[in-house]
Amino acid sequence: MWRSIASNALSLLVVVLFVFGGVLIWAQSQYRAPGPLAQAICLEVPRGTNMSRVSQNLDEQGAVSSAMMFRLGADYTDKTQALKAGSYVVPAGASMAQIVEIVTRGGASTCGTEVVYRVGINRMTVQVREIDPATGRYEQRASFNPAEGETPAVYTEVRGEADTRYRVALAEGVTSWQVIEELNQIDILDGTVEVPAEGALAPDSYDIGPGDKRADLVARMTDAQGVILQNAWERRAEGLPLKSPQEALILASIIEKETGGPQERLEVASVFVNRLNRGMRLQTDPTVIYGITRGQGVLGRGLRQSELRRETPWNTYVIPALPPTPIANPGRASIEAALNPAQTEYIFFVAKSLNPADGHNFAATLDEHNRNVAAYRRLERGN
Repeated sequence: MWRSIASNALSLLVVVLFVFGGVLIWAQSQYRAPGPLAQAICLEVPRGTNMSRVSQNLDEQGAVSSAMMFRLGADYTDKTQALKAGSYVVPAGASMAQIVEIVTRGGASTCGTEVVYRVGINRMTVQVREIDPATGRYEQRASFNPAEGETPAVYTEVRGEADTRYRVALAEGVTSWQVIEELNQIDILDGTVEVPAEGALAPDSYDIGPGDKRADLVARMTDAQGVILQNAWERRAEGLPLKSPQEALILASIIEKETGGPQERLEVASVFVNRLNRGMRLQTDPTVIYGITRGQGVLGRGLRQSELRRETPWNTYVIPALPPTPIANPGRASIEAALNPAQTEYIFFVAKSLNPADGHNFAATLDEHNRNVAAYRRLERGN
């Protein structure tokens, strides 16, 4: 009898495990399947809320097929404690897995009307953008340069709306002087701030609000760059000719100004590291330009031979080492490239074409480099 009971219990256990496995597979499939939303919505996640309340909100708006399954999926993927406050666009048809990723990724708020102050190399562009509920994507309503003096009516209109969101986006390679000049043009910010050290600001996107202090925003940018630099320094490759994080920042700024495209940062970094290791001058034009402008504006013309020979603290055609300061604010990718460059024998590079976006031809020998230069000169002459 006991043998029969044990056999039946074992059979029941197998059935239970089989059913449980099937339910688990079905639940995972439902969690990752397209959701019921027919049109994108804006999901508000207030500070202090939890995943249970978010799941209820989503259920009420018809964004998920099961609030309980949404919560269990978030728990199963260890995302429950990663919930971030903010306003997020949930696209039409988003799966529960995608929604969990959206509300735990964080970053800039992504709903409603947004004003973006884009600080670029040449000027600042102000963009007024609005979410299209049908697509969940931003549509641009206006774009203008405050320095030109004309402000579109739509900008004045959205400035009066309480739910308008604002952010500042710094491009890689801007100088600290350029950043402060443009921050002074942003009319929702208050206060004054001195120009910080070159290279000290992290190119990134920063949420701001009316009445925020310029000095506080600059402090956030500085803190962010410090964290990026320190983390990259701790993971640096061995044998680099860099004695300190500051030297890494200087090299990263040169890489940033010389890189034709993100795909070749590591190769550009390898050229400069190889040159430093061999005691060669870096001979890079952006350092000459910085010695002329001190980062205050754009040169706007080609370099003269006399300027290439003129001795300044930054002219790497003259000085046999790194310049004393960065020449711009490098982004994370350039900092990481400076500290973990590609392993190459390259010591030269020259543009592939007249379009900087096409990148460079690299060379390990002078003969090879001379051939690359000759090819570029032919392009300049148009033959």
